[in-house]
Amino acid sequence: MSLIDISVPLSEDLPAFPGDPAIRLERAGVAANPFHLTRLSLGSHAGTHIDAPAHLLGEGATVDAIPLEWLIGPCRVVDLRGRKGAIAAGELKPLPLAGVRRLLLRTDNSELWLRPGFCEDYVGLAPDAANYLVELGIRLVGIDYLSIEPAGETSTVHRTLLGAEVVILEGLNLAGTPAGDYELLCLPLKLIRVDGAPCRAVLRPLA
Repeated sequence: MSLIDISVPLSEDLPAFPGDPAIRLERAGVAANPFHLTRLSLGSHAGTHIDAPAHLLGEGATVDAIPLEWLIGPCRVVDLRGRKGAIAAGELKPLPLAGVRRLLLRTDNSELWLRPGFCEDYVGLAPDAANYLVELGIRLVGIDYLSIEPAGETSTVHRTLLGAEVVILEGLNLAGTPAGDYELLCLPLKLIRVDGAPCRAVLRPLA
């Protein structure tokens, strides 16, 4: 079985979105003697993670309410490298997306994981592109940095997607992943009444 791990490794060196808690991994020490234990401290949107509707919408669904069927199944990876700034609807409309329910956007963002610290010049979605994905019936959309919304923008993109119950999968690493069709397996931590959760995301080629 060939699997492609598209998750980023959680470590104290991994950047966090500005304002989010930093990742802290601490040995539990003598209290754990003689077993090795680690105390984890991180935000619900650390590394590769999903945004549930509750991330922005007060009455929105939390992580534990998202059906696993939305997170596992056929998906399409599209190659949008070379784009700068926000991806507009006009750049998505020529792509073969009819019938696609899970969409992963490979951009130049995947190269940003090689740079230390948070990078504000990442590529995100423009509001009209978010509206277009909702019109298509997309159930899950993923992107290869810590936010699907360009830095400094308002919450319009998140509000559009999450308001339509589209799961947002952020913090992917799609470097080396060719465009094409795959099976996505994305399992977030089963956190109760929480707005998002880190997850392990992998692709299995369908061909």
